[in-house]
Amino acid sequence: MSATSPAAVVVLAAGEGTRMKSKTPKVLHEISGRSLVGHVVAAARELDPQHLVVVVGHASEQVTAHLNAGDAVRTAFQAEQNGTGHAVRMGLEELGGNVEGTVIVVCGDTPLLSGGTLGALAATHAADANAVTVLSAEVPDSTGYGRIVRDPATGAVTEIVEHKDATDEQRAIREINSGVFAFDGRLLGDALGKVRTDNSQGEEYLTDVLSILREAGHRVGASVAGDHREILGINNRLQLAEARRLLNERLLERAMLAGVTVVDPASTLIDATVTYERDAVVHPGTQLLGATHLAEDSEVGPNSRIENTVVGTGARVDNSVTLSAEIGAGALVGPYAYLRPGTRLGTKAKAGTYVEMKNATIGEGTKVPHLSYVGDATIGDHTNIGAASVFVNYDGVAKHHTTIGSHCRTGSDNMFVAPVTVGDGVYTAAGSVITKDVPAGSLAVARGQQRNIEGWVARKRPGSAAAQAAQASSQETDGQS
Repeated sequence: MSATSPAAVVVLAAGEGTRMKSKTPKVLHEISGRSLVGHVVAAARELDPQHLVVVVGHASEQVTAHLNAGDAVRTAFQAEQNGTGHAVRMGLEELGGNVEGTVIVVCGDTPLLSGGTLGALAATHAADANAVTVLSAEVPDSTGYGRIVRDPATGAVTEIVEHKDATDEQRAIREINSGVFAFDGRLLGDALGKVRTDNSQGEEYLTDVLSILREAGHRVGASVAGDHREILGINNRLQLAEARRLLNERLLERAMLAGVTVVDPASTLIDATVTYERDAVVHPGTQLLGATHLAEDSEVGPNSRIENTVVGTGARVDNSVTLSAEIGAGALVGPYAYLRPGTRLGTKAKAGTYVEMKNATIGEGTKVPHLSYVGDATIGDHTNIGAASVFVNYDGVAKHHTTIGSHCRTGSDNMFVAPVTVGDGVYTAAGSVITKDVPAGSLAVARGQQRNIEGWVARKRPGSAAAQAAQASSQETDGQS
């Protein structure tokens, strides 16, 4: 923990979010690779707090399961949504009551809020020795927001006035309340016990703590966010889409400043969990999703979906879909390839046009160039798989494995019926159905002997277009002889 690390961060995520019009709890809607609450938790963790607790309520089991799917997150249960003050009280009770040190309270539906802005809030709170520090923002249009009213002499916050209650002079103020606060933990605990419910909603409002502490002689300050868009909360699908756009722009900007070439940012999507190295190139229409990593000099797109995939140094993915795959250095994928989970392409390997792979390990320099399916297979180094080959891995009940060695040359239109092993240096004839193991260095031919039955069309399909064409061809040949 640093000197300004808070004692606790309390994330408020108990609401239903009815305006989303969804069976999914609002805080679990996703943008840029994380849920709304997931983005908030990630930002909070950047502060390295001693405690982090998420207050859950609506669909608590679902939200808790989601939070615990990765690194476990401590949760507090708010059985009835009795206001923000009540929610914070539930969070503190989960932590054993009063907390000594700074307590930061954030909303679980503010995915654009950054760890840097929260850190600045904590630093301002400590430097100014405030009892409460409000995260505020200067907005172009403050209509509908609570205005921050300051003491002109000291800069301290004297009150937060809701729009409907504001005077004309106050309505001209563009600094607004974000709903994010830093508190002195001990004072917060005491003040929450004094919050009343004699309001129109019959709820405990967290904002009442500010007036309680101010009237007790404690200082209330504010920390202004550098970008007012960070404090945007999500209440409906329009706002969700706008937040996705803003966050995507931020993430792409970060990637480009780190040395990634993004040819057309307007048509490129990137998740917050994607990593990259310098001189990677992303072409238009590409989605970079999940735990994807782009290594140095790799090139992806156009029109590709790269999800949970490691793209090696200098590798190229063109007009393809890759899911939970590993693409080795210098490897080539596509165009129009589909790499499914468990695919591992070795250095300078190739999965070419209209090739699908699943649970397959492809060795160094090995090529599967065209129109093939490779599933549940291991292929050695520097082997070439002929066009239109199928690894027949499913017998209707279970999947089986195919192994093909190194330096093999398999013919076009081959079927490898698993389980089967093809040794090193093997050749297979075009059109073969390989059902038995092939020893190293062999030529495997598994197809019927060709025979031509002359005159069959004239006898079996008399008068047909084929018969007429054959007759004309025969007459032409006879005329030339």
